[in-house]
Amino acid sequence: MNKLLAALLATLFATASFAQASAPTASPAVVKAEAKADKAAVKADAAEAKADVKADKKVTKAEAKADKAKAKADKKAETATIKADAKADKVKVEAGADKAKASAEATATKAEGKADVKAAAGK
Repeated sequence: MNKLLAALLATLFATASFAQASAPTASPAVVKAEAKADKAAVKADAAEAKADVKADKKVTKAEAKADKAKAKADKKAETATIKADAKADKVKVEAGADKAKASAEATATKAEGKADVKAAAGK
């Protein structure tokens, strides 16, 4: 049994030492390819960042343009409202003046009618 145990332990140590062989060093071609891939990734990240900045700039410009158009539309609507209010006030004033003129004319017509009746009655 001692021989069997010794053989098993010897096999265990032999396989353990064989399994722990040093890792193979990377070939120069692999190192060069990895460096090239890293460089390409960095370049892609830079291009993406640049595209993001450009897109943000366009969005900001579009928002500014929309704000300007909205302000212009608001001003135009306000001006139209003011003009409409002024026109309505003018119509009210003209209607009041027309009513006063009509009332004065009616009073004058009544007075003329009374004067005519008195003149006719006095003859």
